[in-house]
Amino acid sequence: MLEARLTQASLFKKVVDAIKDLVQDCNFDCNDSGINLQAMDNSHVALVSMSLKTDAFASFRCDRNIALGINLGSLTKVLRAAGNDDVLSLKAEDAPDVVNIVFESSSQDRISEYDIKLMDIDQEHLGIPETDYAAMVTMPAAEFQRICRDLSALSESVAIEVSKEGVKFTCTGDIGSGSVQLRSNTNVENPKESIEIEMTEPVALTFSLKYLVNFCKASGLSDKVKLKLSAEVPLLVEYPLSEGTNSFLQFYLAPKIGDEE
Repeated sequence: MLEARLTQASLFKKVVDAIKDLVQDCNFDCNDSGINLQAMDNSHVALVSMSLKTDAFASFRCDRNIALGINLGSLTKVLRAAGNDDVLSLKAEDAPDVVNIVFESSSQDRISEYDIKLMDIDQEHLGIPETDYAAMVTMPAAEFQRICRDLSALSESVAIEVSKEGVKFTCTGDIGSGSVQLRSNTNVENPKESIEIEMTEPVALTFSLKYLVNFCKASGLSDKVKLKLSAEVPLLVEYPLSEGTNSFLQFYLAPKIGDEE
């Protein structure tokens, strides 16, 4: 059976909130390493991958591999009942038809319990190939969110270019054009504001801003975001979850090719 306990419900709430507009139904794959999720959006342009490792949980037990097929809209409605500081417990039997979700207030004077019916979701697990990326940018998540939001007012797509000058976001649309350039910098007083750029070769690729703005819903999960780019492969946008546990929420986005809009 599965028994997993998170000390802060807000982590799980924010993960589900960040992906529910991209993916409607998905399997939460539970095994002895933690809870993992992988799903493509309906248009097969973006892929979501999440891994919550066992050490992100206060306690974790999973006797055998279980796939919990859940509608994220239904899960969102149930998670609204949880306070951000509530303790969240997930329980499921070995061949479950429901997942049991319990919220306990931090003062333990309120316990809410819900069962969500599970779905049988036929979902292929896509092997994500190991990629040595040509460029990696680590920057404040809030800064990336602001850039994507501001440029999406002008255009549907953005060119991301990494060079020895730094990283540049450029867009051109019907009402005008815009660009934001960031240079590598180390902020000793506030490390969260630092920008790190690692590059083996320059990269310039164009992506849909609609998707990037959507990915930025995960900004509340982490101070930092990593962008990994290489020619002709999907962009990887990665948010670390639960510091020090190797847990993550990742989004992959295929680049736009030629005049495609």
